[in-house]
Amino acid sequence: MNVLLIHQNFPGQFKHLGPVLARMGHRVVALTPKVKTRRSWNGITLLPYATTRTSSKDIHPWLADFETKLLRGEACYEAAMALRDKGGFTPDVILAHHGWGEPMFLRDVWPQARIGLYCEYYYRADPPYGYFDPEFPPRAPLKEPLRLRMKNLNNLVHSDIADAALSPTKFQADTFPPEWRDKISVIHDGVNTDEMVPNPDAKLDLPDGTTVSRDDEVITFVNRNLEPYRGYHTFMRALPELLKTRPSAQVVIVGADGVSYGAKPPAGRTWKQIYIDEVRAQISDADWARVHFLGHIPYDQFTSLLQVSRLHIYLTYPFVLSWSLLETMSVQGAIIASDTGPVRELIEDDVTGRLIDFFDPKALVAAADTLLNDEAARDRLGKAAREHIRKYYDLRSVCLPQLLTWVTDLAQMPPRAEAEQAPTE
Repeated sequence: MNVLLIHQNFPGQFKHLGPVLARMGHRVVALTPKVKTRRSWNGITLLPYATTRTSSKDIHPWLADFETKLLRGEACYEAAMALRDKGGFTPDVILAHHGWGEPMFLRDVWPQARIGLYCEYYYRADPPYGYFDPEFPPRAPLKEPLRLRMKNLNNLVHSDIADAALSPTKFQADTFPPEWRDKISVIHDGVNTDEMVPNPDAKLDLPDGTTVSRDDEVITFVNRNLEPYRGYHTFMRALPELLKTRPSAQVVIVGADGVSYGAKPPAGRTWKQIYIDEVRAQISDADWARVHFLGHIPYDQFTSLLQVSRLHIYLTYPFVLSWSLLETMSVQGAIIASDTGPVRELIEDDVTGRLIDFFDPKALVAAADTLLNDEAARDRLGKAAREHIRKYYDLRSVCLPQLLTWVTDLAQMPPRAEAEQAPTE
């Protein structure tokens, strides 16, 4: 069959599924702004699309987010029309992450295509989703539900075009309303547990020239961007006491200075520096020398980092779950994590890790000190974590087969135009 993939950061969640579909003999084409010219990747034809319009300067702030998605949707529509009319391509199945608006108008291009959407998150104002962190209340609390309703415009526009959908975790799927939830299958992208393995010989060179290995007490903290949504503020507030309590520890922090989620910091500042400034006076120069900010690092270095980690700390709001948590579990890492909804789906307290209150730096230090003093507990938790990932999230034996079944079921659905004309019983 003909398969069209859509992702603004291709391959994204289709990194494994797309190439497998191509190897199975399907013709797979991807539309993405990540390439400038046509090229091939793992049997997939990559075609570019580009937005030509810019966002409005004076648009209502509640509509600004949707406008960027509308612009992407329009650009993707134009590229799809060219693919249909000039390229002669008609997809049987379209698989898209709709979070950036790209597939918004693809039903208008190919009415009979079966469309499967990747559903990452539906914004909600009710607890525990909204109003989670009292340190960052909404600027206009009474209007916050209204703002989030408008932020969900993109989800609402896409709900009518989806024949089926999937989410990587039950927590994320359950944020969606019933009309979405009935279409959503919970299937994770999968973890390659044959590559993400424990490695007693792993080493990592740090920026100051220090080389760390499994013989060192390495504490790791990983975000895409260092920001409150991922508990960076809680971690940093725990750092002074953590360094005093663990005088041999090397603390390695991965993450960039930008914002992936949530509010931006005050103009001209970064969340990273704001919380460094808050705690730095409480930390001696000698202790600060044991704190290493790596920014973004290549994936092979990231793997080595997780493999040398003696203790990994993962904190998050009730939000999208990070791949890094599952990858740390896969390498048999000992984990302390926040007792929040998406985490509880993976971490059972004192079985596959230890859970703490997201907002409690003292509890974080106490839990870290206890676990770092207990090698047997770290070994037990790490082995159980890896076994859990292998049993439920392994790429090749669990997730890819489930994803392929989902695509097959999607492809076998009656085309939309035929389904709408089918008589009801």
